[in-house]
Amino acid sequence: MQLLTEKMKNNSQVVSEQILRVDSFINHMIDPEVMLEIGREFARRFAGTQINKVLTVEASGIAVGLTTAMALQAPLLFAKKRKPSTLDQQCYQSQIYSFTKNESVDVFVAKEYLTADDRVLIVDDFLARGEALKGLTKLVEQAGAHLVGVGIVIEKVFQGGGKTLRNSGIRIESLIKVNSLEGGKLHFEE
Repeated sequence: MQLLTEKMKNNSQVVSEQILRVDSFINHMIDPEVMLEIGREFARRFAGTQINKVLTVEASGIAVGLTTAMALQAPLLFAKKRKPSTLDQQCYQSQIYSFTKNESVDVFVAKEYLTADDRVLIVDDFLARGEALKGLTKLVEQAGAHLVGVGIVIEKVFQGGGKTLRNSGIRIESLIKVNSLEGGKLHFEE
C-alpha cells in the first residue's frame, strides 16, 4: 500500500480536526493506479472468505467497490441514495446520516440483487463515526445475507466508528488509519 500511503502524505489536505480531503485521488478525481491497488489489497485481505457480492453506497464508494469487485471476481452492488422509479416496492431500505453533509438520506437496494445466499463484503472510502456502515449492514441483515467483513480505505480512528463496529463483532480491514488531524497534520496509526 505504498502508493496509497505516498498519496496520503503528498496529496491529501487537512481541512479541520475532523475533515480530511482526498478528492484529488480517491473521491472526486480518481487515480486509477491507486484504486487498482486498493481493490487488489482488499481481495488479498479477504482471500478465502468466499465473497460473492461487494456492497457500497453511491457515489464515492463506487470506484473502491468496482476495483475490489474486479479483484474478487464478484459483482458490485451499490445502495442508491434515491429510489428510482424503476425500483418497485421490492427493495430494502435503510437510513444513513452524513456528518460531512449534515443530513440523513435513505438508501435502497433491490431485493433481487441481495439475498440470503450472498456472502457480502462492504467497502467504502472513509470510516469516521460509522453511520454509512451501520446503514449498509442493516441492508445486509434485512436480506438475511452473511456479512463477511468491511474494507475501508481511510479510517479516522479518533472518531470512534471503527471501535464501535468492531466491538459488535464486525471484521473491519482499514488500509490507512489516521489517529488525528490535530495541528493541520495527518497523524497515522503505525
